[in-house]
Amino acid sequence: MSTGNLYLIPVPIAEGIFETIPEEVRQHTLLIKHFFAEDVRTARRTLKALHPALIIDELHFSEIDKHHGADMKLLKSWLLTGYDVGIVSEAGCPGIADPGAELVAVAQAIDVTVIPLTGPNSVILALMASGLNGQSFSFVGYLPVKEPARSKRIHALEELSAKEKQTQIFIETPYRNDVLLADLLKNCNKNTKLTIAQNITSSNAFIKTRTIADWNKNKPELGKSPAVFLILT
Repeated sequence: MSTGNLYLIPVPIAEGIFETIPEEVRQHTLLIKHFFAEDVRTARRTLKALHPALIIDELHFSEIDKHHGADMKLLKSWLLTGYDVGIVSEAGCPGIADPGAELVAVAQAIDVTVIPLTGPNSVILALMASGLNGQSFSFVGYLPVKEPARSKRIHALEELSAKEKQTQIFIETPYRNDVLLADLLKNCNKNTKLTIAQNITSSNAFIKTRTIADWNKNKPELGKSPAVFLILT
């Protein structure tokens, strides 16, 4: 028996904005019956929104535990039995700043075909709209939470950006957005460009690029909505 395929299924970045999901995602998710998800409830709602007539109880889900990760034995079993398996993130594309990458690594190790489906990605969309260097860039994920590690990391990224003329991209847990912004304004050079991209693809999206000096003159309150930060020196 041939193995199943592993599909990486993108979901909307902004809640309920399903017009950002291509038709091919709808076609494939109608056929897949086995899923790994960061949150099963969210995945079920997403699939039901894509396919209102879908009988959710006929599908099989395994949640990726926040502390212990995914059930890799189950993943291998499903794939080697010949089932196609889908990975569903909380938002955006699986494998980018989420635990989906670990499942993909297992699939690659057992020579299973991995199929990434097209969909919204906040990192790329933020870079596209920033006006910063899209030829050379680096996504570095989350910065350290505590000092002095955070300030040291900000300075290191700014120095790397200046040396390589490279855009540095990072994210933060939404409830710490304003703290991160304050740290960036305190630690970065006044001429460094900072892009704040928040609520991407939604009707109230906010994507602005200003120098640190300009942001200090008019500091926004970001609140708890998802955001991407980009700097270029």
